[in-house]
Amino acid sequence: MNNLRGFSMDFFSLKGKVAMVTGGNTGLGQGYAVALAKAGADLIIPTYDRNWDKTRELIKETGRKVFFIQADLTKTEDRDRIVEEAIAEFRKIDILVNNAGTIRRAPLLEYKDEDWQAVMDINLNAVYYLSQKVANIMVANGGGKIINIASMLSFQGGKFVPPYTASKHAVAGLTKAFANELACKNIQVNAIAPGYIETANTAPIRADEKRNAEILSRIPAGRWGTPADLMGVVVFLASKASDYMDGHILAIDGGWLVR
Repeated sequence: MNNLRGFSMDFFSLKGKVAMVTGGNTGLGQGYAVALAKAGADLIIPTYDRNWDKTRELIKETGRKVFFIQADLTKTEDRDRIVEEAIAEFRKIDILVNNAGTIRRAPLLEYKDEDWQAVMDINLNAVYYLSQKVANIMVANGGGKIINIASMLSFQGGKFVPPYTASKHAVAGLTKAFANELACKNIQVNAIAPGYIETANTAPIRADEKRNAEILSRIPAGRWGTPADLMGVVVFLASKASDYMDGHILAIDGGWLVR
């Protein structure tokens, strides 16, 4: 029987939860981390560099704890260490946001093998292996949430970024594959597909007047998104409010895909 009176805004609260956001020290990752902290979660942030002072300050303002781990997600020993240190610090991981990623641009006919491998290692292989490790912890703890970061290029082909496109199509597939197996274990696996967002990575495109105008003409909302536009959706996917949502790729794109 439906219990409509059972719903509460507390369904969106992450109080008492521990969230890991890879690459959560800059850009969209920083936005995801701060949003989860504002909703009540403590944070674990594995990051390749140590540029995390601003993120620490933003999370400290929420009153939540944050634990940074300097690591290379492409290395097996670092992935193991991330999980070991996270458990030693907080004893559990309730939420995993696979945000860390990279992109290298070059024409297809000139694309270098080492660039292909570098992109696939962080955008795909790290997502698979870290998700597998954290899922085992979530099963032991009775459930959890895994949130992958897809892309508009999970749906489209793009130009000059063949491994990025391949990896983001694969992230969408992994999201569905993990969801199929983990839903019965009370672990929901979904993905966010950001549209064109104002970050350091997109600064060169926005600086190109012709390309910027082309992009804006395609977005029904008429503007680039900002990291703040994705903060609400990551809280939703991390919270009890999304308990019956599995294997979904949620586009936050100002209408880009419907144009």
